[in-house]
Amino acid sequence: MIERYTFHERICHWLTAFAYVYCLSTGLAFYTPYLFWIAIAVGGAPTSRYWHPILGLAFLAAQLWMHALWRKDVSMTAADRTWLDHTEDYVTNHDERVPPQGRFNAGQKLYYWAMYYGALLLVISGIAMWIPERMPIWLRPYAILVHEGAALITIGAFIIHVYMSVFLVPGSLGAMISGHVPASWAKAHHRLWYDEIAQK
Repeated sequence: MIERYTFHERICHWLTAFAYVYCLSTGLAFYTPYLFWIAIAVGGAPTSRYWHPILGLAFLAAQLWMHALWRKDVSMTAADRTWLDHTEDYVTNHDERVPPQGRFNAGQKLYYWAMYYGALLLVISGIAMWIPERMPIWLRPYAILVHEGAALITIGAFIIHVYMSVFLVPGSLGAMISGHVPASWAKAHHRLWYDEIAQK
């Protein structure tokens, strides 16, 4: 077994996940009356309205912490661009055709950047909606449009992330819980990263 995620990385990941899922749930409840039962399930409308923007700020703070931890690991490289040319092989589990990758593959990096910039847009637009009485009246429609657009992008990315972690790549979820993976798993899914740490 080799270490894939440190304790701090795992805490950061789960804090980010908790804040995002809460904001996602309450945001959907505010978006349509058909999902308002979610707000009731998490404490009622006033409670959801109070905590939604605060957890939004917590989501951004956790995302910035994650950026400090992983910014070197999530920069796109030539190997990532080659990997993207083999996305179909990755999705259809033809691993022998997929180019070797570093600590994170190109798909994981794209997810990271979608959530990073999504968090920035959600908070910036969210502030304009949080205190509308202090903002120009013309700004609110644009803030709503940006907020909903960023939410839709992050929701799509989040669904793919959960599906990939839980179902498509067995062992990914366990790695984020325990912090360790078998050497065989690292060699199969992140060969460049495995070769790098094997030399240390």
